Amino acid sequence: MNNKILIAASAALTISIAGLAKAEPQAEVLHWWTSGGEAKSVAVLQEEFASRGGTWTDMPVAGGGGDAAMTALRARVLAGNAPTAVQLKGPAIQEWYEEGVLADISSVAESQGWSDVLPASIAGHMKCEGTWCAAPVNVHRIDWIWANAAVLAENGISMPTSWDEFNAAANKLKSAGITPLAHGGQAWQDATVFEAVALGIGGPEFFHKAFVELDQNTLKSDSMKAVFDQMRTMRGFVDSNFSGRDWNLATAMVMNGEAAFQIMGDWAKGEFLAAGKRPGIDFLCASTPGDGFLYNVDSFAMFDVDGSDKEAGQMLLAELIVGKNFQKVFNMNKGSIPARVDVALDDFDPCAHTSAQDMAASNSGGSLLPSYAHGMALRGAQAGAITDVVTAHFNSDMSSSEAVEMLANAVANSM
Repeated sequence: MNNKILIAASAALTISIAGLAKAEPQAEVLHWWTSGGEAKSVAVLQEEFASRGGTWTDMPVAGGGGDAAMTALRARVLAGNAPTAVQLKGPAIQEWYEEGVLADISSVAESQGWSDVLPASIAGHMKCEGTWCAAPVNVHRIDWIWANAAVLAENGISMPTSWDEFNAAANKLKSAGITPLAHGGQAWQDATVFEAVALGIGGPEFFHKAFVELDQNTLKSDSMKAVFDQMRTMRGFVDSNFSGRDWNLATAMVMNGEAAFQIMGDWAKGEFLAAGKRPGIDFLCASTPGDGFLYNVDSFAMFDVDGSDKEAGQMLLAELIVGKNFQKVFNMNKGSIPARVDVALDDFDPCAHTSAQDMAASNSGGSLLPSYAHGMALRGAQAGAITDVVTAHFNSDMSSSEAVEMLANAVANSM
């Protein structure tokens, strides 16, 4: 009788193990990569996931800044039906962790040796109280100027190396009937231009004190007034139809020669490349005037879900996201550079090489800085308070002095 019980128990255990082994990895993935270059990039991950036996359910939510995606995410979490994996970044990862809804992916991170291949600053964003709670996809540089090479050549203009040079070039283009700056009038795009201007005019220490430390004296300083002065000048360089324009449509204006410049992160390069444009020939890239490097790291956080299939999907996703192959192929499509430091850049374009070199130099020089506009430096309330002021100023005749006073008060009230 005992032997029969043992045989039956052994058979049941074998069936159970076999069932787990055959668990099909499943993942419902919420993200906001919906433009041409972005969609091509996320398709790489879908293909790798499928090649490993996984089933991917795509949940794209349009909107480059991710605001709409975060609204959709909160609704899903409140309904007790969180997606398997969600595109998150910066302090937002820790905010969701504090709500007790993130899964621990430390087993994958440790077995794959993430600590050995990720820069410490990048790894820090991926941890929640010492455990790994997110997987980094890339490093985007924010402070880029993109330009139509032919438009600049036809007008005898070189890529600007100072804001005075930029203003002079823009005025020359405007006189020639060309829109100097392609821009979309969305709050996050206003903030992108603003922080690039702030870094260039104030410098790395100024930027850190203002947008990481939220130092009141810096927020109210003459340097900050100079930043708003430049933003007022920039407002005169955009076309009259900029309001509400998506960022990739602004990129298309540069591609098509309707505008000369765009200030945007290097996902814009993904659009140029997806359209068959060649760096250095069809389009030009350069950091915005000034020292430093503003970074934005895309990443995926895994949410607590029920079911072995979904848990297997999370672990497989985490492994693939930080894997060498995906880091290379994805970033070549996306326009960014790998988060891993051991991925060879031989096949990457010249703009990516510039980005990697500048990141290394900025890291050594203490001027590698998290973007406030793209959710890396501040939590939502503080970042939103700053952006509200930036957008209000950009779309009105508010003076720089008024903007600085409003900025300092808005930050103080958001704390």
